[in-house]
Amino acid sequence: MKLYIAGPMTGLPDFNFPAFHAVAATLRAAGHDAVNPAEINPDTAADWCDCMFEDLKQLSGCDGIVMLPGWDKSPGAQIERLWAGRTGKKIYCATKLHEVPA
Repeated sequence: MKLYIAGPMTGLPDFNFPAFHAVAATLRAAGHDAVNPAEINPDTAADWCDCMFEDLKQLSGCDGIVMLPGWDKSPGAQIERLWAGRTGKKIYCATKLHEVPA
């Protein structure tokens, strides 16, 4: 399954990249194709809108989305979750990765 990882970045230490990388590693170890925004847009000085545009393009090709803790306080992650829901993607919680089908 191809899964996009969504969560808060702006204002967090290291843009929360360690959390994104950890979930990506867990998903990949379980045989999934993980789409990690920290890998798509590693430049922390990049324009937010440009990053969101690229992220939504990547999300469009995924089967589902995995929401990191704190996503509900992140405008970008809220947009990604809305987009995923409106386009019929499965929505998973990163704290319950055991529920993601193999």
